Amino acid sequence: MSESAANIHKGLEGVVVDTTAISQVTPDTSSLIYRGYPVQELAEHCSFEEVAYLIWNGELPTRAQLDSFQKQERSYRALTPTLQEVMKQFPRDAHPMDVVRSGVSFLGMEDPTSTQVSREVQVQQAMKLLAKTPTIVAAGQRLRKGQPPIAPHPGLSFSANFFHMCFGSVPADEVVKAFDVSMILYAEHSFNASTFTARVIASTLADMYSAVTGAIGALKGPLHGGANEAVMHMLQEIGEPSKAKAWIEDALKNKKKIMGFGHRVYKKGDSRAPTMQKYGLKMAEYKRETKWHDIAKIAEQTMIGAKNIYPNLDFPSAPAYYLMGFDIDLFTPLFVMARMSGWTAHIMEQMADNRLIRPLSQYTGTSERKVVPIANRS
Repeated sequence: MSESAANIHKGLEGVVVDTTAISQVTPDTSSLIYRGYPVQELAEHCSFEEVAYLIWNGELPTRAQLDSFQKQERSYRALTPTLQEVMKQFPRDAHPMDVVRSGVSFLGMEDPTSTQVSREVQVQQAMKLLAKTPTIVAAGQRLRKGQPPIAPHPGLSFSANFFHMCFGSVPADEVVKAFDVSMILYAEHSFNASTFTARVIASTLADMYSAVTGAIGALKGPLHGGANEAVMHMLQEIGEPSKAKAWIEDALKNKKKIMGFGHRVYKKGDSRAPTMQKYGLKMAEYKRETKWHDIAKIAEQTMIGAKNIYPNLDFPSAPAYYLMGFDIDLFTPLFVMARMSGWTAHIMEQMADNRLIRPLSQYTGTSERKVVPIANRS
């Protein structure tokens, strides 16, 4: 039977598998909303903590609700001495995605509530994951450089605290704002590959930590979360704004894949990209270092002119993260930190009205046959 006759959708493209109230991507208008709010408006007017609260609870918080949320998140940031000792044993050359995946898995072993599935307990587990994952990422980053981890600061916001744990200081407001915007833009994106992975695992009634660990594994792939790393390597290979147009044209001529452009869902441009470009460039101008954004702008114009293909969020986030001082292979763990809010929201939504996700397949192998004893096989 042919694939078309069996109505097979490779990659599940175009297949609607369930409902969700968390976010909506509208390809025709290139728009993304979280719980009804346009993501670009959330980035302009809200902090990442407000957006995480919204994603979990369905409404933006009042001041009192946000204060309570922040107090709880900050109380969960520290890692146990046991996990800190375990992380010291990780290979120094391990990819940061392997570090965060293993660290999050260990959190599940430490949490005595890991197998409980009540909404109240799940919210607490989600909060622990949101709070502790940046601490794991920062500690892993420092340990591989031979530096001691820096304890989280309870008086700092989510984004400011991450800079503190990575570098021992908090940069200018323009830098923290650009980072916070990136966290908001990466926080949630409907049934993407890693989120669907999390929901599949959750549908088996596995615990939240298992579902999130699986999602991290899915995000590691360069066709999903790893794209922002590839973008920065490309910008470095181009090297100078004067070389960008020719580099892109040559790559197109030789059918070389250009990372950071196009999207499975968005056909007319990623709604998140302009906002990230805006705040990333503001930060670069403040730092008086716009070279990478200049290269990116020419590359973008060349791609749009030649192929009418627009950048996705990974394209502007790469130079922004690089200028913030983060190693390139840390870019995808930053994605993990943001998407933890979306993953955990989807896990809770899946478990609230669960059915085991178990699709069918079409067999294309050899027809049924009898086993011949080894003595009679020629």
